[in-house]
Amino acid sequence: MSIAHHHIEWLSLLDISGPFLSLPVLVEALPQGLEAIEPGKLQRLRAAYHEWQDNQQGVRADPAIHRAWVEWVLNELLEFDTHHPANCANGVLRPICDEMPTLASEPATPLRVTMAEHGETLSADWLIAHPSLKASNGSPAVRLLVQMVPPTQELDKPLAGSRWQASLASRMVDLLRGSGVRLGLLTNGERWMLVDAAPGQTSAFVSWYGQLWLDEPLTVRAFVTLLRKQRFFGRPQNETIEALLSQSASNQQDVTDQLGLQVRHAVELLVQAIDRADQEQAGALLTGIPESELYQAAVTVMMRLVFLLSAEERGLLPLNDPIYGQHYAVATLQEQLRTVADQQGEEVLEYRSDAWQRLLATFRAVHGGIYHDRLLLTAYGGGLFDPGRFPFLEGSKADKEKGGKGEGEKGRMETPPPATCNLPPATRPLHIDNRTVLHLLEALQYLRTSLPGGGGSERRRLSFRALDIEQIGHVYEGLLDHTARRTTETVLGLVGSKDREPEVSLAKLESYLSQHADSQFAIHNSQLLTFLKEETNRSESTLQKALAAKAPEESEKARLLSACNNNPELLQRILPWHGLIRRDDYERPVIINAGSVYVTAGSERRATGTHYTPRSLTEPIVQHTLEPLVYCGPAEGKPRSEWQLRTSEALLALKICDMAMGSGAFLVQVCRYLSERLVEAWEEEIRDTRYEIRKVGQRAGMTATRHSPFAIEMDAEERLTLARRLIADRCLYGVDKNPLAVEMAKLSLWLVTMDQGKPFTFLDHALKCGDSLVGVTLDQLRCWNLEGSGQRQFGTLTIENDIQRMIALRREIETLPVIDIRDQQVKAWKLAQAEAIAHDLKSAGNMLIASYYNQLSKQEQFTLRSALLSAARDGADVEARWLQHADLGDLQPFHWELEFPEV
Repeated sequence: MSIAHHHIEWLSLLDISGPFLSLPVLVEALPQGLEAIEPGKLQRLRAAYHEWQDNQQGVRADPAIHRAWVEWVLNELLEFDTHHPANCANGVLRPICDEMPTLASEPATPLRVTMAEHGETLSADWLIAHPSLKASNGSPAVRLLVQMVPPTQELDKPLAGSRWQASLASRMVDLLRGSGVRLGLLTNGERWMLVDAAPGQTSAFVSWYGQLWLDEPLTVRAFVTLLRKQRFFGRPQNETIEALLSQSASNQQDVTDQLGLQVRHAVELLVQAIDRADQEQAGALLTGIPESELYQAAVTVMMRLVFLLSAEERGLLPLNDPIYGQHYAVATLQEQLRTVADQQGEEVLEYRSDAWQRLLATFRAVHGGIYHDRLLLTAYGGGLFDPGRFPFLEGSKADKEKGGKGEGEKGRMETPPPATCNLPPATRPLHIDNRTVLHLLEALQYLRTSLPGGGGSERRRLSFRALDIEQIGHVYEGLLDHTARRTTETVLGLVGSKDREPEVSLAKLESYLSQHADSQFAIHNSQLLTFLKEETNRSESTLQKALAAKAPEESEKARLLSACNNNPELLQRILPWHGLIRRDDYERPVIINAGSVYVTAGSERRATGTHYTPRSLTEPIVQHTLEPLVYCGPAEGKPRSEWQLRTSEALLALKICDMAMGSGAFLVQVCRYLSERLVEAWEEEIRDTRYEIRKVGQRAGMTATRHSPFAIEMDAEERLTLARRLIADRCLYGVDKNPLAVEMAKLSLWLVTMDQGKPFTFLDHALKCGDSLVGVTLDQLRCWNLEGSGQRQFGTLTIENDIQRMIALRREIETLPVIDIRDQQVKAWKLAQAEAIAHDLKSAGNMLIASYYNQLSKQEQFTLRSALLSAARDGADVEARWLQHADLGDLQPFHWELEFPEV
């Protein structure tokens, strides 16, 4: 086993959330692998753990045994001394032994962080410091804080009995950052969590488990190697644990870039597979469907898989149920396909397509639910898994009459929809082979890591149990950079640099040789080399070698001929360029024939200004922005000790909008922050005798009829989930001009608000697509000019009545909780009614915008505006000569007072 594989193996056994040690850093720092532990110590570890475990299982657990077990790990495994207290003078820690580091009892030291707004003070039980390493105040620099909690306390849940709803892990982050210490070790005896709170970076949480120490000795070896005393004090500065983590942080971007690249390649494979299926049906499958919609469909499939993998690992889908696990689960499907591929070869998977049919069945099951005596699955609804959204994925043709031009007309829905899901029948199963499905799954579940020194690559399984929403945002950023196009000529995919994989038409390359009979002229053609250098970002010498590559062998020539659809004439044209052509994930040359659809880099990300926002940025911005709205006191300049949390009613009345939300990173953090404060407000109100439980339930949006009242018996996690759903229902709004961004934002919020047994929160009314900088106000609409002044010409009383009807409907949407799929469908019905009312007003607003957004003269604009006013007010026809100037093209105005009238 190679050293790299050795490190990958033990890394896969840890529970890691956030950036941790990267493989290149581990290989360089630990070239011999993890340190060994003497057998006698392992035997004593087993005995000590079993003694502690037996004590916890007894009728009365002895706290002294719990503390003795934690101290044994710190003393024996990590070799710190907890038995000799430190001497203190003037509040400065002074270890007894002036030569050795000491793990001292913390309460006698000044390392405390007061969270005045929560009425709590954070401190650790022990700290590690060394007398020769001094802090700025002259005291020994603290390297690690250690905190012990009761065995029954989960580390990723709030402290039992505390009003403050932050988890123990989050509290440790606050303690570390408040005290200026980077690393903390948090334990309940079974779980040992290392917390890395590096300044200005996303916090990382890495967990070891006592039982796994015995079952998988590699994990305890990793624990000792990374956290023993010598790693802190017995190594050069560049080999300490903090240094290794800092070095790895610089490589973390490479890891997320690789994940984004894998997902993009998977999307390319899926687009190609759908295009082949369309060709098999003589183009009938994708008739009338633009390539941009095909690309959105492929990205949506990947987002569905992200959600399913996350939900399965977090126990929100019944992965342990035999029927679901064997016949529906995404995680087990990958394992089943990989087993066949390893036994018979991946090529065998290309002859079957049952895996795709299974995915479609799972998508339908999640959307519409399963109600059977052997398997019950909640109907989650929502647009993400809606089979009617992209019917061609199931082999069906889109119903143009159903979702087209009449969707926004007034009176479109007079009665609520039935409590069932509209599932379009598949006319002909779509042939997406099992090999494509396997690569889709493995692109998300395994990270392919290049080994140092050109030693190939290794696969490392990714954990979705602690999926970071911001990581999805990074993947989204890469997908937004690309789009699908249908080519009318032969296009070659060229080898490029890490961030550049261009597609260039064969005719474009041949144009540089058109006047030269000798194809070797290409090697020395400066214009061609300049062009290729700009396209591929490769060096000139590398490109010259590629152009001078010797003729391919017969086996390679056969692959090229196959990629040319067995066209020998096309093969002869391509042979001079074969050294430039890249390979896809199947090791096939990327040759795109005329009429085929392919994925290529686009300008959408630059056009929309979308960028990945890390959690390390969203957390402080959201906190400092919302504190004056959440507490009474910050705006008045009062100290934190005098801050008072506002009532739950006031918190639920807040309206927070991100006007360029991207994948929803800021909205997700707002949901996290406000939901924790909401639970704290509930706790205060429940304790206050002036509030009855019934009133608290009413404020939480519950009724005593079909919906359960607010349950005082809820545990902390259930209350937090309820709070997140309420915040998402009532407080969050977002706009983005890219439709994929809107869907990604919904997915992000669904992941953070998902509740087992309940459908997705309804977000369609609050997260919308449009250009937030272009639109009209109601005054501008009434006066029919963007100055918003002058005589009122449009709507007057009708507008007021329509707005009030829309507000009433949208407030009903906000306050109705989503308990089952029927609630979600009723909300969709009410939203359709509100949108139907606003339809004509939005159309009029678009007409008004169009009368300004053109190249006409002022007088011509006025004439156009008068013609459009007649059309908007009286239904008059617009003269044909003006119609071309009333077209907004891709511009999608967003009229705030019509989209969110209740705010």
